[in-house]
Amino acid sequence: MTTTNEPPVADVTPESFNDPATKRSILLLFVGLMVTMLLSALDQTIFSTALPTIVGELDGVNHMLWVTTAYILAATIMMPVYGKLGDLIGRKGLFIGAISIFMIGSVVGGLAPDMTWLIVGRAVQGLGGGGLMILSQAIIADVIPARERGRYMGAIGGVFALASVAGPLLGGWFTESIGWRWAFWMNLPLGALAILAAVTLLKLPKHNKRKPTIDVAGMVLLAIASAAVVLTTTWGGTQYDWDSLLIISLIIIAVVAAFSFVMVERSASEPIMPMGMFKERNFVLTTASGLITGIAMFGALAYMPTYLQMVTGVNATQAGFLMIPMMGALLLSSVTAGQLVSRTGRYKWLPITGAFVLATGLALLSTMTPDLPLWILCSYLAVMGLGIGMSMQILVLIVQNTFPNSQVGTATASNNYFRQIGASIGTAVVGSLFVARLTDLLSTRLPATAAGATGDTNSLTPAAVRDLPDALREIIVSSYNDSLAPVFLYMVPLVLLSAVLLMFLKEVPLATSIDRGEATESLNVLGDDNDSDDTEDDDAEAKATDAASHQLTTASDQSGPISIIRSQP
Repeated sequence: MTTTNEPPVADVTPESFNDPATKRSILLLFVGLMVTMLLSALDQTIFSTALPTIVGELDGVNHMLWVTTAYILAATIMMPVYGKLGDLIGRKGLFIGAISIFMIGSVVGGLAPDMTWLIVGRAVQGLGGGGLMILSQAIIADVIPARERGRYMGAIGGVFALASVAGPLLGGWFTESIGWRWAFWMNLPLGALAILAAVTLLKLPKHNKRKPTIDVAGMVLLAIASAAVVLTTTWGGTQYDWDSLLIISLIIIAVVAAFSFVMVERSASEPIMPMGMFKERNFVLTTASGLITGIAMFGALAYMPTYLQMVTGVNATQAGFLMIPMMGALLLSSVTAGQLVSRTGRYKWLPITGAFVLATGLALLSTMTPDLPLWILCSYLAVMGLGIGMSMQILVLIVQNTFPNSQVGTATASNNYFRQIGASIGTAVVGSLFVARLTDLLSTRLPATAAGATGDTNSLTPAAVRDLPDALREIIVSSYNDSLAPVFLYMVPLVLLSAVLLMFLKEVPLATSIDRGEATESLNVLGDDNDSDDTEDDDAEAKATDAASHQLTTASDQSGPISIIRSQP
């Protein structure tokens, strides 16, 4: 694509942002990034309805769990890697490479003759998929000032909402019509479109030519710790008991690897996850809140479709449609929150309010009964969606506004990484509590004479429950309800804790231009506790920065918007 008078997208300033040519370039680029993020989001949900057919055709029911685990594990490990490498060597080439790897994985999965190759394809997809969301969010920070970024981040939340509903529905439609392999083939034209957009529209500032120092030890230790956590939360309480030797060993490995990782990062010249980030109050608070949101959101999402099928008697497709109110509310609140931030520049109140709304939604869901009308249940889910939409992407925006552009990829990746870990923990904890209570209730409530009618309670399906005599069906339905509903109430104090943490956020003015400056001192140096002599200097600098921010804010109030550039250490 050739342009004559359009400024490079990377050179956006407060004055040029309202220029029609600049807006057009940014809009076209954003569409390409949205396609990329949709690829990543869809791939985490599209196989949920297709898996039973896939594993049946490939004769691999006993390996079903790995189809999902392989992707999640690879993507989680790669998130911080992409974030750091993007800051070191630039994001454009890395972004195109991540899409290409994702497409290669799609080809492998689409051609898979057996379960082994299907799992390999999913793992390769994860290696690329881990960069799609991270790099897309970081590229937005490269080309759009934080003050204007809110409305774009809100649209990103809408992508998550769309994928959560469209993924299972597409997976079911592909399986029942043109074949499940199209869940892989559809990624090729979308990936090609995303690459075309990146090549023709993405203009980012060039990085220096010095050879970057890669934190290999940090990457390896983080991969080991992440793998141990994901496998523990995936296998614990399902395939293996929590007190089994394997699960205990994985927990020990995770703790040792995490401790070793912190030690290595403190001395690395270019750490993959700089410890200095954890000295920034806003980063710590938003990351902790994101982890809690991941626990609550994915813990609830993982088992609501099962609840809807087993308790209300709807089929899998209908259960997917019943989740639309939640996702629609998430889309609405996410977009609205982004618009409000861009218009007013105020953001602190949004995630705090969102946490309280999310807690309200969880409390309402804890009151569910088998006789509750579906429209009321859907309204409870909508309340939960409103809360998530008000906070999820705003937290990412706050993280990005905390650091200069040279470190925004690392910070964004680290924040997303912990939210992904929270999702794994939430799914595992909710699953363990749900299954343990369900097993106990079924064993105490079902009469001994019911064994012949119900068969193995581990093999109960929604269709089988619907065909049971009324007395037995009511016992099973009530057991499912009484097992899951209280779990939502257990998560309410956790989400309220998130709200309390967010109250301590410092509402730093959103930058109206993009800080391209390179930091003269790495975040890792700032995080070295041995530099005790610098403590007083850091405190003095923080006070000076606060004073400067106050002056800038005052000036802005008196004379209109001005450009706020964060000072470098």
